[in-house]
Amino acid sequence: MNILRWTVIVIGSLASLLILVGLVAVGVLFVEAKQKPQGKPQYVALGSSFAAGIGLGNRIKGSPIVCQRSDSGYPAQLARLRNLELVDMTCSGATATHVLQGGQVFLGPQIDAVGPQTELVTLTAGGNDISYVGDLALGAGSRSKSIAGWFMGRIWSGPKAEGDRDYAKVHDDLVSTFREIRRRAPRARIVVLTYPQIVPPGDACPTLQLPQTEVDAMREVGDRLAAVTRQAGSDAGVDVIDMQALGAAHHACSAEPWVNGWVDAKNTPFHPTLEGARAMAQAVGDLLDGKATAS
Repeated sequence: MNILRWTVIVIGSLASLLILVGLVAVGVLFVEAKQKPQGKPQYVALGSSFAAGIGLGNRIKGSPIVCQRSDSGYPAQLARLRNLELVDMTCSGATATHVLQGGQVFLGPQIDAVGPQTELVTLTAGGNDISYVGDLALGAGSRSKSIAGWFMGRIWSGPKAEGDRDYAKVHDDLVSTFREIRRRAPRARIVVLTYPQIVPPGDACPTLQLPQTEVDAMREVGDRLAAVTRQAGSDAGVDVIDMQALGAAHHACSAEPWVNGWVDAKNTPFHPTLEGARAMAQAVGDLLDGKATAS
């Protein structure tokens, strides 16, 4: 058998193996996505990775791998703090549209877990809709001296233009979500938490690995997202916890950060630290106890 024929056989075998592995992976994701939520939905948590607590602890048993729901995200911490039965529907990468309509890697709408017996719903979402954390991570990552950094630099041409960030759609999706939750669970307390402050109000710091111009641009994105979230909560008549304001002194460059930067990040870059998730859980607890008023 000549070397050309051997090469064809080897390449064909590798391609078949890769296809098989890919099909198995897709099958696993499909099966996971179709599993029904377990437990009594007394408290239902909705949202993106900022709610899921990616990288903060162990993955919640039985949750879809793609979602990276952590047992130390703010919903899990809040459930333990208040002794609530939690159905955690949060998923890393989710948009506000996914929360309401589904469509994320075979996953259905997150709100499908909400029902008449639900007493509390929390939600943190919207950042993925406008590429908030995505632009922060790609901007910093593309400046890394690594193979991944080289690749990021080839696929990322800079932060999305402000005109391409559809804040109005985020607002409308959030309002629609709140109203649908209210329809399904008329007696539930609905609480929306804004994303915590990520970049500092002034000069950039080395941990961000971003130039000042990008820090200034992304600060504006964070400010607008928080404003849209507050407005959506107000328009729908739900409680709003302004974590951006509460965490103003705990940005990634601070001495006690509630979010990670890029350099030497303890967990997932530009996502909540364990202290940040704890602060979010405590803020909801304080609101429920009447120790704090909604924004």
